[in-house]
Amino acid sequence: MSDAPDAFLGGILRLHQPQRGAHRAGTDAVLLARWLAPAAGERFCDVGAGTGAVGLACAALNPGSRPTLVERDPDLAGLARANAALNGLDATVIEADMLAPASERRAAGLEPDSFDLVLTNPPFFTEGRHRPSPHPGKATAHTFPEGSLDLWIRACTTILRPGGRFGLIHRADALPACLEALKGRYGGIAMRPVHARAEAPAIRVLIAATRGSRAAPSLLPPLVLHGPDPKTFTPEAEALHRGAPWPPA
Repeated sequence: MSDAPDAFLGGILRLHQPQRGAHRAGTDAVLLARWLAPAAGERFCDVGAGTGAVGLACAALNPGSRPTLVERDPDLAGLARANAALNGLDATVIEADMLAPASERRAAGLEPDSFDLVLTNPPFFTEGRHRPSPHPGKATAHTFPEGSLDLWIRACTTILRPGGRFGLIHRADALPACLEALKGRYGGIAMRPVHARAEAPAIRVLIAATRGSRAAPSLLPPLVLHGPDPKTFTPEAEALHRGAPWPPA
């Protein structure tokens, strides 16, 4: 664990994270946390929560929402609990593997049809198709067994109520696989590509969908992270990272 908590969202949230070299929350977590907002009173779930960055950021920015954080790694789940307490947020942390049988997930406390909103930043890579990190925790956070994305999204769907909203972030080149996994389960699918620079190909895609909807899909304007200076965020990316409203009032 880091000695001092990191300032997240411009200091709105403080996060203890693993030491450098392990998987640490950053821009992907910020973008997902800002992508869909839970309403007051809504139950929402951050699946694959790690240290709780996405779920706790949503809770901090949207008072009155009720977060549940799901993480399979006991050490990261412990950090998520510590981070919730550090920020004075009432969050439920469940230790569960989303790829385990449904009976095991239910025994851990994940009841079917129980959330209004589910957010997830799943592992980005498939075993055998990339060079894994030498750090075991980072490698686990980034890597799935073959065919696991569909199983992961299916498991997320079971805990989401009919008509509930689902949001995820993934690599841009994984968009076809994401859409295939959503097929027959979701409609009203909105996609927003994320580019490091305006002239470069997309590196991420944000996806929002509604369980059971038959609405048409939509492709939203891109989000560009950097201008000519790769060390400086665009105004929108800067506002998202500071926890500021966008577009400004």
